[in-house]
Amino acid sequence: MPYFDAASSAPLHPVARQALLAALDEGWADPSRLYREGRRARLLLDAAREAAAEAVECRPDELVFTPSGTRAVHDGIAGALAGRRRAGRHLIVSAVEHSSVLHAAAAHEADGGTVTEVPVDRTGRVAPGAYAAALRDAPGGVALACLQSANHEVGTLQPVAEAAEECAAADVPLLVDAAQSLGWGPTEGNWSLLTASAHKWGGPAGVGLLAVRKGVRFRAVQPADERESGRSPGFENLPAIVAAAASLRAVRAEAAAEAERLRGLVERIRARVPELVPDVEVVGDPERRLPHLVTFSCLYVDGEALLHELDRAEFSVSSGSSCTSSTLTPSHVLRAMGVLSEGNVRVSLPPGTAEADVDRFLEVLPGVVAGVRERLGAPKPAEAADPAAPEPEPEPELVVDSLGKRCPIPVIELAKVIGEVPVGGVVTVLSDDEAARLDIPAWCEMRGQTYEGERPAERGVAYRVRRRA
Repeated sequence: MPYFDAASSAPLHPVARQALLAALDEGWADPSRLYREGRRARLLLDAAREAAAEAVECRPDELVFTPSGTRAVHDGIAGALAGRRRAGRHLIVSAVEHSSVLHAAAAHEADGGTVTEVPVDRTGRVAPGAYAAALRDAPGGVALACLQSANHEVGTLQPVAEAAEECAAADVPLLVDAAQSLGWGPTEGNWSLLTASAHKWGGPAGVGLLAVRKGVRFRAVQPADERESGRSPGFENLPAIVAAAASLRAVRAEAAAEAERLRGLVERIRARVPELVPDVEVVGDPERRLPHLVTFSCLYVDGEALLHELDRAEFSVSSGSSCTSSTLTPSHVLRAMGVLSEGNVRVSLPPGTAEADVDRFLEVLPGVVAGVRERLGAPKPAEAADPAAPEPEPEPELVVDSLGKRCPIPVIELAKVIGEVPVGGVVTVLSDDEAARLDIPAWCEMRGQTYEGERPAERGVAYRVRRRA
């Protein structure tokens, strides 16, 4: 069964498996002890730290291992904020950061700090100079800025080097979440702190990296002990750490060739999906992106049903759609980009993905989408474009009551009635589904109609759409 969700967790690399099994035999002792078994464990830990630091391009004594990538993010942000409390209590993040960063920002606000979210364009990329502007306009002293190296949902690469220069000019450290990109190469720029997660590159789950450059003010906020420089207390999971470092070195050695191969497969998906499936929006930067990841959204499709049908066809993918069982609101990434969220599919290919599996995915996808649309009663492309169809007597304005209905139903009902008003007429959609706030404007953008905004209604929100075509 093709697994196309490497951005969530990559399959365990063979080198990681070998290193894990070997370390279970050799690295079970306490590396802080001076007897033979302890010294052997310490040698394994030191070697793993040196290998990971080489990949990160930092000094070994600047890097610690944490129990997860999320823990690395939380500890990194909290430690930098605490260490620079005298400089200020303002935090800058991008609007498309991983939820672990945004949760840490929310905790900082709850503790009395302030936060600026830097917006992105429709490709999901922070604009050049955006961090300089955020630093300049901050309401108080800035303690820390955060920027991911690459987006986890749409694959867009961020201008980390430029943002690092802007932060350095303001004497503000920059924390980079490199979870999605570290397996493909080092992070460019003069960053101050860096975090990553081993299971994203084919290492075992339960190992994160936190690098803090020398000279960065940092104070661990949790009770410290003698392990991991006091920044990640508790007994190290040495076998997993050894496997994580070994697999990072292995995937880096394979990265250049595999990136070129996977980029070709992803390019095929990006080009063919809009040709094979009507009413699809491929999102993310088409050029400055991760080599293995592509995201697209399908109009008039229930995201949960689409994922289930693809799973039945033996394809494992993920989604940022609001109509999946794991979430009730659209992905914050898609919302910040202002793109369609319904029927969202993220395909992230693990190393070794076969070309035949991608070809079969492209064969299966059109029928799966068509089947879901038919069950939902979505309008067919021919219905909207048939010039021979009799024109109904137009109404100057219509109201569509979609209260209590979840995505993609409000957009489907809008699409069905837009032709019943004359060009220049208005359709008002009443909806209490949060996804409508994103998907109705996105539908207008895709279908050439004019979105005139929203206003509060007695129940829910009224969205106004003026027919332009």
